Amino acid sequence: MNFALSIAGAMSIAAALYGSDALAEKAGFAEAVDDGNLASASPSESSSVEISGYFRTRGEVLYNFDLDRGLLASGQPLFPVPAGDPSAQALRSANMRLRTDLRLRAPGSGLSVVVRTDLLDNLTLGSTPNLRGGTPAASPGQEAPVQGFRIKRAYGEALLPIGVLSVGRQGSHWGLGMVANGGDCEGCDGGDAADRISFVTPLVGHIFALAYDISATGPLQVDHSGSRSIDIEPTDDVQSLTFAFMRYHSEVARKRRGRAGRVTVEYGAYLSHRWQDKDIPSSYLGDEIRIGPNSIVHRGFSATATDAWFRLSTANLRIEAEAAYLRANVDQGSLVPGVEFYDALTSNQFGAALESELTFSRLTVGLDAGSASGDPSPGFGAQPDDLQAAPPFDTHIDNFRFHTDYRVDKILFREIIGTVTDAMYLRPHLRFPLADASGAKLVFDAAAIASWAIEATSTPSGQKALGIEFDPTLRYETRDGFVAALEYAILLPLGGFDNPVSGLDARSAQLWRLHLRFPF
Repeated sequence: MNFALSIAGAMSIAAALYGSDALAEKAGFAEAVDDGNLASASPSESSSVEISGYFRTRGEVLYNFDLDRGLLASGQPLFPVPAGDPSAQALRSANMRLRTDLRLRAPGSGLSVVVRTDLLDNLTLGSTPNLRGGTPAASPGQEAPVQGFRIKRAYGEALLPIGVLSVGRQGSHWGLGMVANGGDCEGCDGGDAADRISFVTPLVGHIFALAYDISATGPLQVDHSGSRSIDIEPTDDVQSLTFAFMRYHSEVARKRRGRAGRVTVEYGAYLSHRWQDKDIPSSYLGDEIRIGPNSIVHRGFSATATDAWFRLSTANLRIEAEAAYLRANVDQGSLVPGVEFYDALTSNQFGAALESELTFSRLTVGLDAGSASGDPSPGFGAQPDDLQAAPPFDTHIDNFRFHTDYRVDKILFREIIGTVTDAMYLRPHLRFPLADASGAKLVFDAAAIASWAIEATSTPSGQKALGIEFDPTLRYETRDGFVAALEYAILLPLGGFDNPVSGLDARSAQLWRLHLRFPF
């Protein structure tokens, strides 16, 4: 029974923190109270609707992402290969998304409702052909996808005399987005959301917040009216409680202070605890059995996350860092009722990320770095087949995983491994505007990423060196927000991806991507 996959997901808990939407700053809950006051949430005199969003489309070519290093010990390639010819090198695809953010303000009060919807969310172009002709080749066009409309967030806000109360499904973002990431960045594909009740208030120059999350419930049963579902076993609910504080300035305030020659120091921290008493594995494993007393497993799950964030900025300098420690315990890891393990599963995970940039005239340079704790079990633990625990012999899951929307490269961590985990990296980068006129600019970005594994046993070859990647980008931006970016990347894999059994050395991989963004 592959129970470790479920436990690994639970142990890598994301911080339950406050949503950043496209209508506000991305500093988590700080958008509710800007610079220590409630001006940004002041009551409106009449009802209003604020709309923003974008249409995004991306086309890409992935070349040799299996690194020509042969099969892994599992018998699978390192990355999917063309089905008709596994020796072929190139995979091609394109996708699109239409995102809309709405804020509906009630007249004469501090009440508002926020909704985020994604249409055709990362839908692959050409993936829904109309089959009236019998075959895809005879398709007259595309069908509407069955699940093309997704509501990502929907919550209400109430401005109270002492703070802001929010209830509903809210975005979760904190600091750099290393652990909790709202998915608001231009190239983000996912994003965290939580069913939450939160209260945020400014006090003594800081922002304080308390949140309660209903992280998971079930199994559910439809009531007699057929109009709603009822949670028929409360003891298996997963709940989270978070306390946070932050010293925060808006982007406008930071720029104003920078022009005045002042240094801006911001910081924050949170403590989040999640717990579950019992569990009903059959409710989510798809087992065709009747749910009753004999299907309940004592889980005894508890997890605590702590995270600290810091940012220092001037007119031409930014240094920003985030560090997190996650600790979890599962008294009983079995997914089979009546079958129990003697030892509890435990987890101790640590991750940290640093970003910096310094501007000289028109040139901006910087050095980023990061580290995610590892686990000595084979594999990186980022994919379903990389199980990091195997009771009763191995009861530890210690590999920290960066959020998949926290991007440091274009190939290795983003595509091949899936995220930064069981690894460390250094990332020097630069940005230089090639042209800036008539409300548009052409910018050249480049970064180099060198990476190593924390645990040598996690790599396919048993060596720590992972690779060196070069990521240049040519980006065109207009004053109204239109973006056209041409991206290239080349990964030079090192010994960690060699295949000593077959005597094969890993070979380079390349990526080409065209990214278009139409905001409104």
